[in-house]
Amino acid sequence: MNQPSRRDLLRAGAVTSAAVLCPSPASASAAPTDCPPPLGPVRVVPDDPRYADLVRRGNRRFVGTPDEVRVVGSTEQVVSAVQDAVRTGRRVAVRGGGHGFEGFVDDPAVRMVIDLSGLTAVYHDPRRYGFAVEAGATLGEAYRRLFLGWGVTIPGGSCPGVGVGGHVAGGGYGRLSRLHGLAADHLSAIEVVVVDRGGTARAVVATREPTDPHRDLWWAHTGAGGGTFGVVTRYWFRSLPTPPARVVDFTVTWPWAGMDEAGFCRLAGNFGRWCARNSAPDSRGRHLYGELLLFRPQAGGHTLAGQVPHGSRHLLDELVVALGDGVGVTPTVSAQTLPWLAATLHGDDDGKGWRLKVKSAFHRTPLTDRQLRVAYRHLTRADDSLLTGSLSLNTYGGAINAVPPTATAASHRDTSMLLFYLAGWADPAADTAAMAWIREFYRDMYADTGGVPPHGAYINYPDVDLRTDTRAWPALYHGPNYPRLQQVKARWDPRDVFHHDLSVRPPGR
Repeated sequence: MNQPSRRDLLRAGAVTSAAVLCPSPASASAAPTDCPPPLGPVRVVPDDPRYADLVRRGNRRFVGTPDEVRVVGSTEQVVSAVQDAVRTGRRVAVRGGGHGFEGFVDDPAVRMVIDLSGLTAVYHDPRRYGFAVEAGATLGEAYRRLFLGWGVTIPGGSCPGVGVGGHVAGGGYGRLSRLHGLAADHLSAIEVVVVDRGGTARAVVATREPTDPHRDLWWAHTGAGGGTFGVVTRYWFRSLPTPPARVVDFTVTWPWAGMDEAGFCRLAGNFGRWCARNSAPDSRGRHLYGELLLFRPQAGGHTLAGQVPHGSRHLLDELVVALGDGVGVTPTVSAQTLPWLAATLHGDDDGKGWRLKVKSAFHRTPLTDRQLRVAYRHLTRADDSLLTGSLSLNTYGGAINAVPPTATAASHRDTSMLLFYLAGWADPAADTAAMAWIREFYRDMYADTGGVPPHGAYINYPDVDLRTDTRAWPALYHGPNYPRLQQVKARWDPRDVFHHDLSVRPPGR
């Protein structure tokens, strides 16, 4: 019988490595004895010069005004902070390493923000036979350390500045997901600070093992989103994939000049048809990740951006031909072969510093002719309030669709595209006009189904309008899993300490 190689064992999480980074004290048994003490706790109040930075971490529409920001560097510090908030009756929210599209953390009712900036370790944990990633790390930090230390990665998002904490809890989709599934599909365990019915805060480790009495808490963090059950401090992953050694990083641009409505509809329709043909788990097209960004005319053109493994360059060539059929304009193709890590760490941060509004929708089939005409009309509307306005059609499916919808909390396992609607602007005086543009666009796209997408939306692109516009928002985000998520909420957060506008509600609410 062939013996497993060291690489096989590392991928399975069964061998330690010299590339261990110092974790927080909760995993001290896995750390070198000379690790320095953790950062914090640091209590930052409004007159502290650090306060302004800590309450502005992304979407400029929202700026928090908490009584304090508690910067923490260990699980014990998180427990203490949560306990202080409960004892003093203050509403608490948590911020990981990145930012959010809605004002969940920056809600005026939030009086304490727990900032996980000191919880950024990434290491191999021999006790749990997995790779540990603390919840304050960004995706870029996690990708770099996992790859340089062990040659593996999490198949998560494409923006390096996004925080691991909320991203994984919402499922976590990215460039390698069509090949290897969502980030949460590789989650083996999680550490969460929860509050019991008596008001006592404590740290709980929950695993995916069928015999674990805490397994329901693990399951809830595989797609339900953050801010509902407690404060995530650490994730453990097993069987992480090896990324391609090299990838073709590409950008294909079709100019607006010379493109009429028929050509626009043909381009977007072609993309949807390609996605529908290539969304099965065994599709040869699953190796390619692409985003077709449909912009307003001021941007100059529409862009297909993405990656494909170096050995599968032919998939890009075939896609460019398929998308250009009947469009009537000639695209410009730019492609370069890069080492995987270099290509992965080269990304944007979703418009940090802008005023933003986003919406999302899962699609099983291509856009209809009516929807294509609606998209054209709204993207070509005169609106000087926007710095940018776009509709991005993202490839989905592949390995994601191989997982049953109830196996994880991420229930959308039969789709071919994820649509991302974006409005970005700078002037607060433009808020009303910019918000109206994206709301009308979205409403008109789904006019046949009550103004909301029939196949659901992505919780990591949260949109509080869905709660305002329809009572069916839990089904849009969580599908058939919502009643089970409510039971997890009742068990692990019976006092509803952790909540926001789109958090899972306790049963009966």
